[in-house]
Amino acid sequence: MHFYKTPALLKSLTKKLYWDIKGGDRDIYLTFDDGPIPGLTEYILDMLDAYAAKATFFCVGDNVRKYPEIAKNTILRGHRLGNHTFNHVKGWQSSSVAYLDNIKKCQHYIDLYQPVSEPAIFRPPYGQITPGQIALLSTEYHIIMWDVLAYDFEKKHNAQKSLDKILSKTGPGSIVVFHDNYKAEEKLKYMLPRFLSHFKEKGFNFKKIGQ
Repeated sequence: MHFYKTPALLKSLTKKLYWDIKGGDRDIYLTFDDGPIPGLTEYILDMLDAYAAKATFFCVGDNVRKYPEIAKNTILRGHRLGNHTFNHVKGWQSSSVAYLDNIKKCQHYIDLYQPVSEPAIFRPPYGQITPGQIALLSTEYHIIMWDVLAYDFEKKHNAQKSLDKILSKTGPGSIVVFHDNYKAEEKLKYMLPRFLSHFKEKGFNFKKIGQ
């Protein structure tokens, strides 16, 4: 079963997590997970520039280590980096100590290029995080989940079907997840410009988290 929009019940049970952002009635928060990735991240940045859009990139720390110039360019172009662990690890399969160490390693590389902000922001890979991990992390991080998931990585749904779904599910304050990885590339390149155009025509603003 695919939930393009996070069920309200799940949001109500996990109140320490950020699923959407209340406030502006014409604001959408685009996020991109897993980068930076040569070629694809630059495509995303160019597309965002074309629509005067800002976004948040939840980065895998090892990718920041390998591609620091792309990470720095993302910041210079007005976007924000968030923490997505160093190795894209699953919280449900990790001890809390190992999980936190992996997150801290990722944050080290982010802090090399982005001015330190308090609190930092974190998104768990696959959305997997235990109550104990939430309790430990929430003292230092805002844990950012999502309201709408693009399923750009899912090959079973064609790109137009996925686009139609997220256009209908996105609204004011939505945190929307796309993916900055090669698995999602084909669908992302179809969906992202059409998503941006649709909501820009409706007068929405695209903001980075914390903006």
